[in-house]
Amino acid sequence: MSTDIKTLVEEIKQSAELLRRRLDWDVAEKRLDELNALSEQPEFWNDPEEARKLMAERQRLEDGIRMVRELEKEAADGLELYELADGDEDMIADVRASLQSAREKAAKAELQALLSGEADANDCYLQINAGAGGTESQDWASMLRRMYVRWAESNGYKVEEEDAHDGDEAGIKSATLLISGHNAYGWLKSENGVHRLVRISPFDSSARRHTSFASVSVSPVIDESIEVEIDPSDVRTDTYRSSGAGGQHVNKTDSAVRLTHDPTGIVVACQAGRSQHQNRAKAWEMLRSKLYELELQKRREAAQDSHDSKSDIGWGHQIRSYVLQPYQLVKDLRTNYETSDTSGVLNGDLDAFLSAALAHSVVGNEESAA
Repeated sequence: MSTDIKTLVEEIKQSAELLRRRLDWDVAEKRLDELNALSEQPEFWNDPEEARKLMAERQRLEDGIRMVRELEKEAADGLELYELADGDEDMIADVRASLQSAREKAAKAELQALLSGEADANDCYLQINAGAGGTESQDWASMLRRMYVRWAESNGYKVEEEDAHDGDEAGIKSATLLISGHNAYGWLKSENGVHRLVRISPFDSSARRHTSFASVSVSPVIDESIEVEIDPSDVRTDTYRSSGAGGQHVNKTDSAVRLTHDPTGIVVACQAGRSQHQNRAKAWEMLRSKLYELELQKRREAAQDSHDSKSDIGWGHQIRSYVLQPYQLVKDLRTNYETSDTSGVLNGDLDAFLSAALAHSVVGNEESAA
């Protein structure tokens, strides 16, 4: 057997075994049987909230068990097909390609298994704010919004825009997206920070190079199982008229709601709903989410005894640079992962950056615990 085929098979088997251990295989299979039996009981949906949690747990276990079995089967099939190929180079090339694809799937599954934080599985809010610099930074904020929407949609996530404020001439001053789907927060939480763009400005008649900044803030959507105490007297409420795209569903009265939490300075806003009541409820949900993320941030900093993930809204701390001129490069300043495929990244190809950041954070946590 050729060395590369043997190596691929071994790597896939090792990944499958690692996933088995992380699942605690025997316990996971037993628990899945229990959940399947529970879901068939007539009274199962009497408590919809509890039923939803149990169904989510069942889905997680089903996905994990299925992935292990698929990887084990692909490794076994690869070996069998290699033997059947009997030296046929075309067949061997097909086997190699199939095994390489399985190895990539295994690597991603390993990263998914690391998403075990208390809120990693949740939906999330992703907020983008343009930095100082007027139209140039507002256009950059709009480019980031498009990048995240494309990433989310290509990975099967649902995206809703909860709030947006258009730029004076182009782009956006800010936008808040609700990204829904399993592990949305776990994947995107590493995007918290300042993103820097260097390019020839399309808004500069002299075609000079400009540097622009925008900040990204990600917080988990929390349910009733997570309590966040907020003193109503600490929160200032403002209402204003909805703006931006929305067609017939945008209420032309003062239906948009902005909440300001005085002790922390956190500001959230919502204008997606059709009434002030809907927007107020959603804004309070977003505020609880932001305050919970702040608490998670404090815990991470205490565990790591550092401020590596802390973003300076004054643009002093950057997590990633996107350079379009005089050369093409996107580089993450925490992991040092980089690529020259700037177009791909800005079109939503973020998986490599998110994976590198997740692996980096896990290694950092393990070193802190050691």
